[in-house]
Amino acid sequence: MRAPAAAIADTARTLLGWHLSANGVTVRLTEVEAYAGTGEDPASHAHRGPTPRTRVMFGPAGHAYVYFIFGVHWCLNIVCGAEGEAAAVLLRAGEVVAGAQLASQRRSGASARELARGPARLVQALGIGKDANGTSVVDGTGPLLLSPPPTPLDPASVSSGPRVGVASAHDLPWRFWLTADPTVSAYRRHVPRLRK
Repeated sequence: MRAPAAAIADTARTLLGWHLSANGVTVRLTEVEAYAGTGEDPASHAHRGPTPRTRVMFGPAGHAYVYFIFGVHWCLNIVCGAEGEAAAVLLRAGEVVAGAQLASQRRSGASARELARGPARLVQALGIGKDANGTSVVDGTGPLLLSPPPTPLDPASVSSGPRVGVASAHDLPWRFWLTADPTVSAYRRHVPRLRK
């Protein structure tokens, strides 16, 4: 789980296939994105250093970084860097492998494919919010528990490409997904909003 911030892309790739459980639902991670706070990744929330919002990104590793986006949705990251080096992996999508009925209730009857397809939907399916921010995902003390895949993932089954919806460093190929998995979210390049 803990790796140098500079190796965050490799860490992100290795999280594919892992299981994440919370509140009676388990998802198998099918899509992730890497973000480094090393000063070389302007798309990272931690790019300019720690703030009250991003302090959790600076460690320890194995904790959840939960943030609000567009004033509507919660998103979930796993902190992965060495203590003092910000690095996190955004969990973009997953396949619900246990607790589908609960996930469906939380997601208003969405299809199995759509239950956790996208970062906000994944958080909704798991039934978590800001209270998970800063809690451990590895030792069972928090609402989330991350566990390795039951069988090793074939590295050839992983694709990579640009991150979704970021205004800076958008061509960095730090989004990883399980090739052809139906739960992977659609790619959308960031389009700047015109001010009127």
